[in-house]
Amino acid sequence: MTPRPLGKTGRCVSPIGFGAFKIGRNEKTKYAGSYLLPDERAAAGLLNAVLDLGISHIDTAPAYGLSEERIGRSIAHRRHEFVLSTKVGEIFENGQSRYDFSAAAVRASVERSLARLHSDILDVVFIHSNGDDLEIQRNTGAVATLVDLKQRGLVRAIGLSGKTEAGARLALDWADVLMIEYHLEDQSHAGVIADAGERGVGVIVKKGLASGKIPAAGGIEFVLGNPGIANLVIGGLNIDHIQSNVAAAERAIARFGR
Repeated sequence: MTPRPLGKTGRCVSPIGFGAFKIGRNEKTKYAGSYLLPDERAAAGLLNAVLDLGISHIDTAPAYGLSEERIGRSIAHRRHEFVLSTKVGEIFENGQSRYDFSAAAVRASVERSLARLHSDILDVVFIHSNGDDLEIQRNTGAVATLVDLKQRGLVRAIGLSGKTEAGARLALDWADVLMIEYHLEDQSHAGVIADAGERGVGVIVKKGLASGKIPAAGGIEFVLGNPGIANLVIGGLNIDHIQSNVAAAERAIARFGR
């Protein structure tokens, strides 16, 4: 897969990214079916196989259970091969999510992520919104703290993984990258994607298959057909399915000529 520029960050990402939720957590999920967590060896094998396919973006979060730790243990030695994104604001413990967007919590979260991921710098850090996109940006320390961490060299790029169009639009004023939901059944962020492109803000799509409700081939083609989108993050535990997604992306890219 030919890498695509991620806005003005100076980094490029493969059109398909790997969402590392399922290697770390199987409680309180939004997926239609249940699944068993892979053991350490299986998780390591999957992560290395993902990189071998040419996927150069891996997305994780503290709220994804064991995900960050497993990425750090399994592929830190291949850190130069992929763009790594994680998040701040949400922690999942004892079967429940807890949110804290204070300056102290954001700093502590980044420090923990650096340690877990065995990395000196995080490529992208998103605010992991609970849905109060505007409140988080206007009335907490999250944005200012991420800006400071970027200036200090602990983070290369910052952004919002939000839930609302209004929140994404506000984030265009400070974000390097947006992570948004966009698919055949929800195109509400189409205008934001266009505006982000004009302003040099990278766009990564989450839930582009509506958590498995949309067939992969058509869903991937729809998302990657939008010129304002750098990459579509898809999770999974089956390397054959992931390889099929990569093939679908390559067909879509060939069709659209980019």
